[in-house]
Amino acid sequence: MTLTVPGFDHIRLPGAAGVELAAAVGGSGSPVVLLHGFPQTHLMWRHVAERLADEHTVICPDLRGYGASDKPAAVDPDVYAKRTMAADVVALAAALGHERFALVGHDRGALVAFRAGLDHPETVTHLGILDIVPTLDMWNVLHGVSGAVGYHLFLMAQPPGLPEAMIAGSSDAFFGSFLDAWANDPTAVPEDVRAEYLRASAAAVTSIVADYRASAGVDVVHDQADLDAGSQLAMPVTVVQQDWGAQLGYDAAGVWKAWAPDLDHRLTRAGHFMAEEAPDEIAAAIRGLLAR
Repeated sequence: MTLTVPGFDHIRLPGAAGVELAAAVGGSGSPVVLLHGFPQTHLMWRHVAERLADEHTVICPDLRGYGASDKPAAVDPDVYAKRTMAADVVALAAALGHERFALVGHDRGALVAFRAGLDHPETVTHLGILDIVPTLDMWNVLHGVSGAVGYHLFLMAQPPGLPEAMIAGSSDAFFGSFLDAWANDPTAVPEDVRAEYLRASAAAVTSIVADYRASAGVDVVHDQADLDAGSQLAMPVTVVQQDWGAQLGYDAAGVWKAWAPDLDHRLTRAGHFMAEEAPDEIAAAIRGLLAR
């Protein structure tokens, strides 16, 4: 049985272009949408969602191509463009009656949230970002031997065929390696949750690769167009990151300030899976964002 957020309803909702998304929905009050990262599902928000549900309607979808959501074939690059995935989120919230909402994303979900903030400033009231820099900046800072931490980005950017075959041939080892390497506290992802992440990822290799491939193509085009146009995030933005900037030699806060004038940039001692490792800290950061 698929694990979900305890006490939440698990439903299916329309996204964009006929795609349906699975989502856990609970609580009451002003809406907050939480988007998961890789190699995870909405389940990564289980602790934070429970902490927010007494004050907010909390919506935790599986992104298209992940978990129990639809996994359309990548017949063209736009199918897994972050622009399309952002449109999914807007449509999903509207189906629940929310024309405006706060949005928080982790990892891949944070890239979707970033794009939603740029494309839908009239809809996204507050934006939370966990442990990324925007796609265009990510490719610019990954260089030299220190860039090896992002080897999977380069692997999944390759043309269709080889990456899917390589990953599917050893999916548990591939996806499990990130769960092991990126967690400062390995107990934060217990065995039943880990098994759920590995099961869901193994069933979604093709769509996960398509998501990453889009970030080496169409997503870069969209980010560059916004950069050239001087577009910025109009809403309050909170970014919580590990200190990757120091390791990779760039100014993470400065990167984000260029996109987000109203910025609260924070560093955490938690690992990449910070919503699971430090849920009190992340829930507090989200509450602080929503109070701005």
